[in-house]
Amino acid sequence: MKNILSTINSPADLAVLSFDDLEILAAEIRNEIINTCAVNGGHLAPSLGVVELTLALHRVFKSPFDKIVWDVGHQTYAHKLITGRRESFATLRKLDGVSGFPKRAESSHDSFDVGHSSTSISAALGMAVARDLDQRRNKVVAVIGDGSMTGGVAFEGLNHAGHLNKDLIVVLNDNEMSIAENVGALSNFLSRTMTNEFVHKIKKDIESFLEGLDGFGKNALKAAKRAEESLKGVFTPGMLFEAFGFEYIGPIDGHDTRRLQETFERVKPFDDAVLIHVLTKKGKGYAPAEANPSLFHGVGAFDQATGKVIKTKGAAATYTAVFGDTLCKLAAEDENIVAITAAMPDGTGLGRFVKEFPERFFDVGIAEQHGVTFAAGLAAAGLKPVFAIYSSFLQRGYDQLIHDVCLQNLPVVFAIDRAGVVGSDGPTHHGVFDISYLRLVPNLTIMAPKDENELQHMLYSALSYGSPVAIRYPRGSGIGIPLEQVPEIIPAGRGEIVRQAAAGIAVIAVGNMVQVALKAAALLAEEKIEVTVVNVRFIKPLDRELILSLATGRIFTVEDNVLQGGFGTAIIELLQEEGARNASVTRIGYPDQYVEQGEQPELYERYGLTPAAIAARIKAALQ
Repeated sequence: MKNILSTINSPADLAVLSFDDLEILAAEIRNEIINTCAVNGGHLAPSLGVVELTLALHRVFKSPFDKIVWDVGHQTYAHKLITGRRESFATLRKLDGVSGFPKRAESSHDSFDVGHSSTSISAALGMAVARDLDQRRNKVVAVIGDGSMTGGVAFEGLNHAGHLNKDLIVVLNDNEMSIAENVGALSNFLSRTMTNEFVHKIKKDIESFLEGLDGFGKNALKAAKRAEESLKGVFTPGMLFEAFGFEYIGPIDGHDTRRLQETFERVKPFDDAVLIHVLTKKGKGYAPAEANPSLFHGVGAFDQATGKVIKTKGAAATYTAVFGDTLCKLAAEDENIVAITAAMPDGTGLGRFVKEFPERFFDVGIAEQHGVTFAAGLAAAGLKPVFAIYSSFLQRGYDQLIHDVCLQNLPVVFAIDRAGVVGSDGPTHHGVFDISYLRLVPNLTIMAPKDENELQHMLYSALSYGSPVAIRYPRGSGIGIPLEQVPEIIPAGRGEIVRQAAAGIAVIAVGNMVQVALKAAALLAEEKIEVTVVNVRFIKPLDRELILSLATGRIFTVEDNVLQGGFGTAIIELLQEEGARNASVTRIGYPDQYVEQGEQPELYERYGLTPAAIAARIKAALQ
């Protein structure tokens, strides 16, 4: 049996393969992706769905001279395998291994770093404009999934690209949306006809001729365009993209390599904006992923034979699950509570809420900016919106958070999941900036629970404050403590001492770092060094009285956030404002750099956020 993948070291090696060979290669690539993701986890279903598309793109367009810009990037595993990373592919998403997303520093074939959605068209247009200004002749291709088209920035890119009408190709990878309903022989006929270079040129020439005529010519052109749009609108979704100024081609079977290659070859000589609509099946080639593409969109390690996700035995409930269950309990008692997500109902723990309160659940798609302002509108009309969102994704709605929510002091609750490091998705997904970017916003209360029980109290409290609130909590399991049956309101700005020692040394910790600080304190106690440990609970407003009571000695702050503008900085600012010059503050957190991919424990170890590392840091500072 052939092993073609072992011979592919760069896209150039694809040129000598027959279409039968490409079919074998596609199967080998899928097998390699499945084998690796079964061990490492990863974005399995998206990558399985674009194997043939990837091969056709690299057969026709000569990367890295031609630029292929992948949207989000979670569908690039096949791309990585055929662009020189086959031998290191087993390290996918591991510490210091192959990134799960395109990364320019990793390969010249990765033309743009991504990890968040809907950016490919804008980035590709920038590359096309730069190419023309430099008088180069390379092609630029943006590959964007249908889900990413729900992001407003994608339409902003389409609008500008259509206006400029640059030599740009956008490939719409359609694997779910109803936009693909009207497929069949006539659509294929229209696609094949429109990709003919001669037909394309004749069409342009006739348009130019008619535009040059007064009266009759312009009227004839308008009539022709109306007729063309009517025909295409009946049989294809092309009217939308034509309205943006793109030449629409498709739909095309995204698993037919021959047909894909033929289409790309026909389109390649065009010198204006073209959108190619490709139909693919998410998870193709692996039955469990085809049956449940949502689960296998981004999945942890799983049993390859059964498709069952491997779960840690005896693990405590996750913060995400506790949030979701608590919100359902509170919503059952208060009909004004509504929930919002940006295309992540399961990832943010709202799966149960969807079933129990479907009329009060809103998925806005990958549109964080809209989601934040939508929540503001709900709050302005008297409801209690809870927007469940990942820390790194809230960054995309920052302007709206400032202007539309906090400026008006509207009672929107932001349930910020994945705060701190999140693991193998790496720098685009770590939530290590939210303390810094939220702390400066007026009217916003910011909380972080020390455990899952405190999370439910914080959610209950946030809904009672009547003002904007952000609750940040980490990815993963809690510490396994029992949940109290009745949630209680925590007074705003009130911290707590969780380990009392004689005055002199205090560790003030944020969120999940409280448990780490307690363990560090226990290690220090074995060496006769006693420290007070504070669960700050509120990043804003600070418990000024409690913190100032500790200002006579050494203070250490511990946070799962970058140090710049973070919680430790807030403590220093408070002490300076109060003239507490005798206190010495040492901040422990992430340095001024992007945190790489790796499992959470590995990253805590690397950046000194383990109990042993913190204890050593404190001991060294005291000496």
